Amino acid sequence: MGRKLFWITVYAIAMAYLEAIVVVYLRELYYPDSMLSLFPMRPFRPLDFVLELGREAATVLMILSVAFLAERPSFVRRFAAFVYIFGVWDIFYYFWLKVSIGWPVAWGEWDILFLLPTVWLGPWVCPAFIALLFAVWGGAVLLSDAEYRADAVSAGLFVTGALIDLASFLYKGLSVYLKGGMEAIQSWTPDAFAWWLFIPGWILMAAGLYRVWRTGRVPGK
Repeated sequence: MGRKLFWITVYAIAMAYLEAIVVVYLRELYYPDSMLSLFPMRPFRPLDFVLELGREAATVLMILSVAFLAERPSFVRRFAAFVYIFGVWDIFYYFWLKVSIGWPVAWGEWDILFLLPTVWLGPWVCPAFIALLFAVWGGAVLLSDAEYRADAVSAGLFVTGALIDLASFLYKGLSVYLKGGMEAIQSWTPDAFAWWLFIPGWILMAAGLYRVWRTGRVPGK
């Protein structure tokens, strides 16, 4: 298990580097005057927008594919592999951006997190906190070599927390869009983040994962 975890960690770190370099190229293209400032957002050209959506979908599929290949047919163990790879990838994505262009420059700096199905916005530390939770829990499950089950309570806590955190990322952008459309989004500079949504959501996700770890182990496996 240690050898397997080593190689999927190498994969996640290398994939993070590739993702970071693609983003550096995008910043050079769309923010030539200041690669360290993303707001106000620059609109994508139609083809670039479609390509970027495809790249983000492909990233998730690549992580999912490796998780399925790395683990035996068990939902929790494959889920653990998925979130572990995702977590390590996301943490090192920001690490490589910092190494390559010096961004982020502040702990509370906002990032464009994702574009599917709509734009996700928030301080970069928020997905980093989620990624850390995923990496720690996923790594612990993978190293244990045990079988786990997620009951309805554990799954409910995790899914509810994930939806709340998703709402925290969509909250500001959607509210600006509903008030003024795309023109308002493209002239908007982020202000206060919905920490009142994000923190409870993160806690619920952590509680759900911890409950699987503590009570979901299948005896004798």
